[in-house]
Amino acid sequence: MIRRPDWFTFHRFAGATAALTMTLISLGVYTAATGSGLACQAQWPLCSDQLIPALTINPDFIEWFHRVWAMLIGFMILGTAGWAWLGDFTGKTRWAATAAVLLLPMQVFFGAVTVTVGGLIPGGYTLLTHAAHQLTALGIFTLLGLVTLSTGSVGTLNSLRRVLGASLVVFLLATLLSRPLPLLTYSPGAQGWFYIFALGAGFGLLAAAFWSVQRDRRRVFRAGVVALVGLFVTLLLSRDLVLYTNTWQSIHLGVVAVTLLATGAALWFARDTGTTPRSAPSVSGD
Repeated sequence: MIRRPDWFTFHRFAGATAALTMTLISLGVYTAATGSGLACQAQWPLCSDQLIPALTINPDFIEWFHRVWAMLIGFMILGTAGWAWLGDFTGKTRWAATAAVLLLPMQVFFGAVTVTVGGLIPGGYTLLTHAAHQLTALGIFTLLGLVTLSTGSVGTLNSLRRVLGASLVVFLLATLLSRPLPLLTYSPGAQGWFYIFALGAGFGLLAAAFWSVQRDRRRVFRAGVVALVGLFVTLLLSRDLVLYTNTWQSIHLGVVAVTLLATGAALWFARDTGTTPRSAPSVSGD
Protein backbone atom coordinates (compact mmCIF):
# COMPACT_ATOMS: atom_id res chain seq x y z
CA MET A 1 0.00 0.00 0.00
CA ILE A 2 1.38 3.41 -1.01
CA ARG A 3 1.50 5.83 1.91
CA ARG A 4 0.27 9.35 1.23
CA PRO A 5 2.99 12.01 1.85
CA ASP A 6 2.42 14.09 4.97
CA TRP A 7 2.34 17.31 2.95
CA PHE A 8 -0.46 15.99 0.71
CA THR A 9 -3.43 16.94 2.89
CA PHE A 10 -7.09 17.34 2.04
CA HIS A 11 -6.90 21.05 2.86
CA ARG A 12 -4.12 21.59 0.32
CA PHE A 13 -5.81 19.42 -2.30
CA ALA A 14 -9.08 21.34 -1.93
CA GLY A 15 -7.18 24.64 -2.08
CA ALA A 16 -5.36 23.57 -5.23
CA THR A 17 -8.66 22.53 -6.81
CA ALA A 18 -10.19 25.92 -5.98
CA ALA A 19 -7.15 27.75 -7.39
CA LEU A 20 -7.18 25.72 -10.60
CA THR A 21 -10.91 26.34 -10.93
CA MET A 22 -10.11 30.04 -10.78
CA THR A 23 -7.67 29.65 -13.68
CA LEU A 24 -10.31 27.65 -15.57
CA ILE A 25 -12.83 30.49 -15.26
CA SER A 26 -10.22 32.96 -16.50
CA LEU A 27 -9.33 30.66 -19.39
CA GLY A 28 -13.02 30.36 -20.26
CA VAL A 29 -13.32 34.15 -20.38
CA TYR A 30 -10.26 34.37 -22.63
CA THR A 31 -11.66 31.63 -24.87
CA ALA A 32 -14.97 33.45 -25.28
CA ALA A 33 -13.30 36.86 -25.73
CA THR A 34 -11.12 35.59 -28.57
CA GLY A 35 -14.17 34.09 -30.26
CA SER A 36 -12.67 30.62 -29.88
CA GLY A 37 -15.87 29.35 -28.30
CA LEU A 38 -17.31 29.42 -31.82
CA ALA A 39 -14.46 27.28 -33.15
CA CYS A 40 -14.36 23.49 -33.56
CA GLN A 41 -17.16 23.84 -36.17
CA ALA A 42 -19.68 24.16 -33.33
CA GLN A 43 -19.03 20.57 -32.30
CA TRP A 44 -18.87 19.04 -28.85
CA PRO A 45 -17.15 16.92 -27.59
CA LEU A 46 -15.31 16.58 -30.94
CA CYS A 47 -13.42 19.55 -32.37
CA SER A 48 -13.66 19.97 -36.14
CA ASP A 49 -14.34 16.23 -36.48
CA GLN A 50 -11.23 15.42 -34.43
CA LEU A 51 -10.63 14.25 -30.92
CA ILE A 52 -7.40 16.29 -30.76
CA PRO A 53 -6.98 19.22 -33.17
CA ALA A 54 -3.68 20.56 -34.50
CA LEU A 55 -1.52 21.57 -31.53
CA THR A 56 -0.88 25.13 -32.70
CA ILE A 57 -2.20 28.34 -31.21
CA ASN A 58 -5.42 28.82 -33.12
CA PRO A 59 -9.13 29.09 -32.16
CA ASP A 60 -9.68 25.34 -32.41
CA PHE A 61 -6.76 24.63 -30.05
CA ILE A 62 -7.82 27.32 -27.54
CA GLU A 63 -11.36 25.90 -27.34
CA TRP A 64 -10.07 22.32 -27.15
CA PHE A 65 -7.53 23.18 -24.43
CA HIS A 66 -10.28 24.86 -22.40
CA ARG A 67 -12.34 21.67 -22.61
CA VAL A 68 -9.41 19.45 -21.58
CA TRP A 69 -8.54 21.73 -18.66
CA ALA A 70 -12.20 21.68 -17.57
CA MET A 71 -12.22 17.88 -17.68
CA LEU A 72 -9.10 17.64 -15.50
CA ILE A 73 -10.53 20.08 -12.94
CA GLY A 74 -13.78 18.11 -12.99
CA PHE A 75 -11.93 14.98 -11.89
CA MET A 76 -10.23 16.97 -9.12
CA ILE A 77 -13.63 18.21 -7.91
CA LEU A 78 -14.89 14.63 -7.86
CA GLY A 79 -11.76 13.64 -5.92
CA THR A 80 -12.35 16.42 -3.41
CA ALA A 81 -15.89 15.22 -2.72
CA GLY A 82 -14.80 11.59 -2.46
CA TRP A 83 -12.02 12.44 -0.01
CA ALA A 84 -14.41 14.59 2.03
CA TRP A 85 -16.75 11.62 2.56
CA LEU A 86 -13.97 9.12 3.20
CA GLY A 87 -12.19 11.36 5.71
CA ASP A 88 -13.27 12.51 9.15
CA PHE A 89 -14.72 15.88 8.17
CA THR A 90 -17.75 17.89 9.24
CA GLY A 91 -21.08 17.59 7.48
CA LYS A 92 -20.79 21.14 6.14
CA THR A 93 -17.48 20.31 4.46
CA ARG A 94 -18.89 17.15 2.92
CA TRP A 95 -22.07 18.78 1.63
CA ALA A 96 -20.23 21.79 0.20
CA ALA A 97 -17.95 19.42 -1.72
CA THR A 98 -20.97 17.38 -2.82
CA ALA A 99 -22.80 20.50 -3.99
CA ALA A 100 -19.80 21.40 -6.17
CA VAL A 101 -20.05 17.95 -7.78
CA LEU A 102 -23.80 18.34 -8.32
CA LEU A 103 -23.14 21.59 -10.20
CA LEU A 104 -20.64 19.88 -12.51
CA PRO A 105 -23.20 18.29 -14.88
CA MET A 106 -24.95 21.65 -15.18
CA GLN A 107 -21.65 23.35 -16.00
CA VAL A 108 -20.82 20.74 -18.63
CA PHE A 109 -24.30 21.08 -20.13
CA PHE A 110 -24.17 24.88 -20.30
CA GLY A 111 -20.67 24.72 -21.76
CA ALA A 112 -21.80 22.27 -24.44
CA VAL A 113 -24.85 24.41 -25.27
CA THR A 114 -22.73 27.56 -25.44
CA VAL A 115 -20.42 26.23 -28.15
CA THR A 116 -22.98 24.40 -30.29
CA VAL A 117 -24.60 27.23 -32.26
CA GLY A 118 -25.91 25.05 -35.03
CA GLY A 119 -24.50 21.73 -33.93
CA LEU A 120 -25.91 19.44 -31.28
CA ILE A 121 -28.21 22.09 -29.79
CA PRO A 122 -29.42 25.00 -31.96
CA GLY A 123 -29.13 28.52 -30.59
CA GLY A 124 -26.42 27.68 -28.11
CA TYR A 125 -24.34 30.86 -28.23
CA THR A 126 -26.80 33.13 -26.39
CA LEU A 127 -26.58 35.57 -23.49
CA LEU A 128 -28.70 33.32 -21.29
CA THR A 129 -26.41 30.32 -21.64
CA HIS A 130 -23.34 32.53 -21.16
CA ALA A 131 -24.79 33.89 -17.91
CA ALA A 132 -25.80 30.43 -16.67
CA HIS A 133 -22.37 29.03 -17.56
CA GLN A 134 -20.57 31.76 -15.63
CA LEU A 135 -22.89 31.72 -12.61
CA THR A 136 -22.48 27.96 -12.28
CA ALA A 137 -18.70 28.33 -12.48
CA LEU A 138 -18.74 30.99 -9.76
CA GLY A 139 -20.92 28.73 -7.62
CA ILE A 140 -18.46 25.84 -7.95
CA PHE A 141 -15.54 28.15 -7.15
CA THR A 142 -17.30 29.50 -4.05
CA LEU A 143 -18.18 26.02 -2.77
CA LEU A 144 -14.59 24.82 -3.23
CA GLY A 145 -13.41 27.92 -1.39
CA LEU A 146 -15.71 27.07 1.53
CA VAL A 147 -14.44 23.47 1.56
CA THR A 148 -10.87 24.76 1.73
CA LEU A 149 -11.61 27.26 4.48
CA SER A 150 -13.65 24.80 6.56
CA THR A 151 -10.69 22.43 6.82
CA GLY A 152 -8.12 25.06 7.77
CA SER A 153 -7.46 26.92 10.97
CA VAL A 154 -9.44 30.06 11.77
CA GLY A 155 -7.38 33.11 10.88
CA THR A 156 -6.23 35.42 13.64
CA LEU A 157 -7.50 38.97 13.79
CA ASN A 158 -4.27 40.11 12.16
CA SER A 159 -4.82 37.52 9.42
CA LEU A 160 -8.34 38.83 8.93
CA ARG A 161 -7.04 42.35 8.50
CA ARG A 162 -4.26 41.23 6.17
CA VAL A 163 -6.58 39.25 3.92
CA LEU A 164 -9.02 42.17 3.70
CA GLY A 165 -6.18 44.57 2.95
CA ALA A 166 -4.83 42.23 0.27
CA SER A 167 -8.32 41.85 -1.24
CA LEU A 168 -8.69 45.62 -1.40
CA VAL A 169 -5.32 46.07 -3.12
CA VAL A 170 -5.85 43.18 -5.54
CA PHE A 171 -9.33 44.39 -6.53
CA LEU A 172 -7.94 47.90 -7.04
CA LEU A 173 -5.38 46.39 -9.41
CA ALA A 174 -8.17 44.46 -11.14
CA THR A 175 -10.12 47.67 -11.75
CA LEU A 176 -7.23 48.97 -13.87
CA LEU A 177 -8.00 46.12 -16.28
CA SER A 178 -11.78 46.27 -15.88
CA ARG A 179 -14.35 46.96 -18.55
CA PRO A 180 -15.83 50.29 -17.35
CA LEU A 181 -12.47 52.08 -17.05
CA PRO A 182 -10.99 53.34 -20.33
CA LEU A 183 -7.44 53.27 -18.95
CA LEU A 184 -6.45 50.16 -20.91
CA THR A 185 -7.90 48.26 -23.85
CA TYR A 186 -10.24 45.55 -22.60
CA SER A 187 -8.52 42.95 -24.77
CA PRO A 188 -8.98 39.17 -24.37
CA GLY A 189 -5.70 39.00 -22.44
CA ALA A 190 -6.75 41.87 -20.17
CA GLN A 191 -10.08 40.16 -19.56
CA GLY A 192 -8.35 36.95 -18.50
CA TRP A 193 -6.05 38.76 -16.09
CA PHE A 194 -8.92 40.84 -14.74
CA TYR A 195 -10.76 37.66 -13.77
CA ILE A 196 -7.64 36.19 -12.14
CA PHE A 197 -7.19 39.30 -9.98
CA ALA A 198 -10.89 39.71 -9.23
CA LEU A 199 -11.40 36.06 -8.28
CA GLY A 200 -8.29 36.20 -6.10
CA ALA A 201 -9.83 39.17 -4.29
CA GLY A 202 -13.09 37.23 -4.12
CA PHE A 203 -11.43 34.31 -2.36
CA GLY A 204 -9.94 36.77 0.14
CA LEU A 205 -13.38 38.25 0.81
CA LEU A 206 -14.83 34.77 1.22
CA ALA A 207 -12.10 33.92 3.74
CA ALA A 208 -12.75 37.16 5.62
CA ALA A 209 -16.50 36.46 5.77
CA PHE A 210 -15.89 32.87 6.90
CA TRP A 211 -13.40 33.84 9.60
CA SER A 212 -15.51 36.75 10.81
CA VAL A 213 -18.36 34.33 11.56
CA GLN A 214 -15.99 32.19 13.63
CA ARG A 215 -14.81 35.29 15.48
CA ASP A 216 -18.30 36.78 15.91
CA ARG A 217 -17.40 39.87 13.86
CA ARG A 218 -20.85 40.58 12.52
CA ARG A 219 -20.10 43.94 10.96
CA VAL A 220 -17.06 42.53 9.19
CA PHE A 221 -19.20 39.64 7.94
CA ARG A 222 -21.98 41.87 6.61
CA ALA A 223 -19.58 44.25 4.87
CA GLY A 224 -17.60 41.32 3.45
CA VAL A 225 -20.74 39.70 2.04
CA VAL A 226 -21.82 42.98 0.41
CA ALA A 227 -18.34 43.29 -1.14
CA LEU A 228 -18.43 39.68 -2.35
CA VAL A 229 -21.86 40.11 -3.96
CA GLY A 230 -20.72 43.35 -5.57
CA LEU A 231 -17.62 41.63 -6.92
CA PHE A 232 -19.69 38.81 -8.46
CA VAL A 233 -22.02 41.37 -10.09
CA THR A 234 -18.92 43.10 -11.45
CA LEU A 235 -17.74 39.80 -12.93
CA LEU A 236 -21.08 39.34 -14.67
CA LEU A 237 -21.14 42.89 -16.04
CA SER A 238 -17.61 42.38 -17.32
CA ARG A 239 -18.92 39.87 -19.86
CA ASP A 240 -21.00 40.66 -22.95
CA LEU A 241 -24.29 39.94 -21.22
CA VAL A 242 -25.81 43.40 -21.73
CA LEU A 243 -25.67 46.07 -24.40
CA TYR A 244 -22.90 48.11 -22.82
CA THR A 245 -24.30 51.61 -23.11
CA ASN A 246 -23.17 54.65 -21.13
CA THR A 247 -25.92 53.87 -18.62
CA TRP A 248 -24.63 50.34 -18.04
CA GLN A 249 -21.09 51.67 -17.78
CA SER A 250 -22.22 54.07 -15.03
CA ILE A 251 -24.02 51.24 -13.23
CA HIS A 252 -20.92 49.09 -13.53
CA LEU A 253 -18.73 51.84 -12.08
CA GLY A 254 -21.21 52.21 -9.23
CA VAL A 255 -21.00 48.48 -8.44
CA VAL A 256 -17.20 48.66 -8.49
CA ALA A 257 -17.32 51.62 -6.08
CA VAL A 258 -19.70 49.77 -3.73
CA THR A 259 -17.41 46.74 -3.76
CA LEU A 260 -14.36 48.83 -2.90
CA LEU A 261 -16.22 50.77 -0.18
CA ALA A 262 -17.63 47.59 1.38
CA THR A 263 -14.18 45.98 1.40
CA GLY A 264 -12.74 49.11 3.01
CA ALA A 265 -15.56 49.11 5.58
CA ALA A 266 -14.88 45.45 6.46
CA LEU A 267 -11.22 46.32 6.94
CA TRP A 268 -12.18 49.25 9.16
CA PHE A 269 -14.54 47.12 11.28
CA ALA A 270 -11.81 44.51 11.72
CA ARG A 271 -9.57 47.00 13.53
CA ASP A 272 -11.29 46.41 16.93
CA THR A 273 -9.65 43.70 19.06
CA GLY A 274 -12.24 43.43 21.80
CA THR A 275 -14.16 40.32 20.72
CA THR A 276 -13.22 36.85 21.87
CA PRO A 277 -13.13 34.35 19.01
CA ARG A 278 -15.17 31.19 18.98
CA SER A 279 -13.35 27.89 19.14
CA ALA A 280 -11.90 26.74 15.83
CA PRO A 281 -13.59 23.81 14.07
CA SER A 282 -11.95 20.41 13.96
CA VAL A 283 -9.92 19.76 10.85
CA SER A 284 -9.10 16.12 11.43
CA GLY A 285 -9.15 13.70 8.53
CA ASP A 286 -6.17 14.97 6.50
